[in-house]
Amino acid sequence: MTSFFCPCPRGMEAALAEELGEIAQQSRTLRVHNQVPGGVHCSGEMQDAWRINLHSRIASRVLMRMAQSSYVNENDIYDLVLAQPWEDWFSVHHTIRVDITAVKSPLKSLEFTTLKIKDAVCDRFRDQFNKRPSVDTREPDMRIFGFLDQRNFTIYLDTSGEALFKRGWREETGDAPLRENLAAGLLRVAGWKPGVPLFDPMCGSGTILIEAAQMVQGIPAGARRRFAFEKFAGHDASAWTQMRTDVKPNPLPAEPTIFGSDISGDMVAMTRHNLRAAGILFDVPLKQIEAQEVKPPTEQPGILLTNPPYGERIGVRGDSTIPADEMATGFYAALSKTLKQRFAGWTVYLFTADLSVPKLLRLKESRKTPFFNGALECRLFRFDMVAGFNRREEAMPKSGGA
Repeated sequence: MTSFFCPCPRGMEAALAEELGEIAQQSRTLRVHNQVPGGVHCSGEMQDAWRINLHSRIASRVLMRMAQSSYVNENDIYDLVLAQPWEDWFSVHHTIRVDITAVKSPLKSLEFTTLKIKDAVCDRFRDQFNKRPSVDTREPDMRIFGFLDQRNFTIYLDTSGEALFKRGWREETGDAPLRENLAAGLLRVAGWKPGVPLFDPMCGSGTILIEAAQMVQGIPAGARRRFAFEKFAGHDASAWTQMRTDVKPNPLPAEPTIFGSDISGDMVAMTRHNLRAAGILFDVPLKQIEAQEVKPPTEQPGILLTNPPYGERIGVRGDSTIPADEMATGFYAALSKTLKQRFAGWTVYLFTADLSVPKLLRLKESRKTPFFNGALECRLFRFDMVAGFNRREEAMPKSGGA
């Protein structure tokens, strides 16, 4: 059995562990272990790493643990890396890149430690083949990751290649697009499942909608891309092809359940293009309309999940002559009115780095969950829109008859 570590956006660890548990139901050998800040440990056969790469919507990578040991200085790290049989996994002709992460490590220079790891890998090949692999920091064949805490060092070989949020369909991005694995994690934390109405009224380039639509259609997250493990020595290409072929798509929905809108016509066009690029074969109705003007797209209440613009992004979509804070106040006051009057029964989730959003909306959140979008600390705010006075007033019969 091999140990794997699946990093993910901070705050998504529980969602990833739950997802890995579902993926493990397709395997006799995949075991999910403990969650740690920034990821989940698991173990299994190499084919389990393939399976996670193909199906996980939340993991950022699947890292295969090569070795772990205590250390005192950089020479200990060099010796451990030098002792690993890198030649069993890739050849001297493959390019490499080394990355390192540290938490409370006493070592003074991570840059120097990264060089020591690279030297150890290259020296291993030079000792055996009188040649060394080249470094390529942009598009390497093989990525090697080191992790240091206060006392221990772990060395990993990456099975994924490009980060898993790169699904292989995105050609165009809007302003500050949400990463795909973060969008998928938000859908899971919001409790959305295929069949439940979903509406994103500030859809941008469509990331939330596309993640949901691929789930409805049964398209695996990694269906449209390649992975580093395909270049591993001894890779069983036919078994990998079979694993992908065994995935059966879901029947296409008869009625739309996923809806989006945006103030920008360019964004709506981009979302439409991205839906096609992601292989979505059913209708996802889209409108160009301001978020403050939207109406529920279905009679049945569902989930409204969106990543509203904040800071400079409000200026991008609004009137740049108005100061940003004034613009935000006006925007959220109007949005709040719309939600209260029109979205009774809906569960509203706003994912934002602006922690004052509930105050701006004058709504009390029923839950707030902290997440990180890269280094940016964010919150997923949940608001339960109960039927209120405005809704009852609208429902009252008008005098004078029809």
